[in-house]
Amino acid sequence: MASALLSPSLKLPSSTMAYDAMKKNKMYLRRRRVRVMAAASENNSSGKRTEDDKPAFNPFGFVTDNPSSRGAIQLPESPAEDGNVGQMLYRIEDKGKEYGSYVKSGKFRWFVRETGSPGSRRGTIVFIHGAPTQSYSYRVVMAQMADAGFHCFAPDWIGFGFSDKPQPGYGFNYTEQEFHVEFDKLLEVLGIESPFFLVVQGFLVGSYGLTWALKNPSRISKLVILNSPLTNASPTPGLFQKLRIPLYGEFTCQNAVMAERFIEAGSPYVLKLEKADVYRLPYLASSGPGFALLEAARKANFKDISSRIAAGFSSGRWDKPILLAWGISDKYLPQLEAEQFQRENSTAVKLKLIEGAGHMPQEDWPEKVVDALRVFL
Repeated sequence: MASALLSPSLKLPSSTMAYDAMKKNKMYLRRRRVRVMAAASENNSSGKRTEDDKPAFNPFGFVTDNPSSRGAIQLPESPAEDGNVGQMLYRIEDKGKEYGSYVKSGKFRWFVRETGSPGSRRGTIVFIHGAPTQSYSYRVVMAQMADAGFHCFAPDWIGFGFSDKPQPGYGFNYTEQEFHVEFDKLLEVLGIESPFFLVVQGFLVGSYGLTWALKNPSRISKLVILNSPLTNASPTPGLFQKLRIPLYGEFTCQNAVMAERFIEAGSPYVLKLEKADVYRLPYLASSGPGFALLEAARKANFKDISSRIAAGFSSGRWDKPILLAWGISDKYLPQLEAEQFQRENSTAVKLKLIEGAGHMPQEDWPEKVVDALRVFL
């Protein structure tokens, strides 16, 4: 009886109508928030920002404030349909495997990129990447060096990129010695005959490429070093310092954009989104790469490694030619580092400064790296 007395205009909305109204209200609030933040940014574009007009805290700012990372986390109207981790992985899961295949070596499966052929007339080059990146950084250099007549390999270290990431304590503990042993096994499986050309870049596992070279000088005909810690005074980037802090390191290692941010922080450029996708992919796919990096960083003695590298390549101890191809805009390792290393190894080292490149010259300006390699090799 009461319902019959209500006029049509006063009837309670159905559940569908309520849902639509709620949805429209959320859309309005979201658009209003975007307009307010955009207006605040525009008003302060030419002047200093004051305390009163600072935008509200954005919990996703560590991603969305980075031009190359704006697609990493999105806030769509229907998060379950777009923008979540599953959708990001679906969008990028087939990216970044140029020239690559899986190779079983011992207990582990390595992801190895290969260009050229065993019959290449100018010899074999092995490219070693640093942490927290992967062999993807060498893709352009490898392609062009194959065109120049070289047979090229670039593996992802165990724990990195698309290679296996065993849990620490279960067959691999991420120590320097273990990396060396597994690298020896991989070279044998790949049929890489000595002596070959070795190209090394980066921190941690990159440095292990250099300490491996010091243990195996007869297996190398020429050595190329891209930006890597080389002296007793080599600084340790903040990322690796954070990883060594108990508990804080466990959170740091699971940052999905860690690798791309590390690359950009050492470079004058930001990565294009399609490149950033590949560097973040392993860290999005599982927790394995983060914990592998965490374990490797905690097992490494960075100062001791740099000291052994500095002493091992000092004049009179190393007699193979070395090309030091150095990105001069490196934010982690200054140009003085390269110049000091050359002074202490003046008979063996040729220094080539690469303008416009940062910590990863093979990613920032691969054509210049190729030019330097072709002349030296």
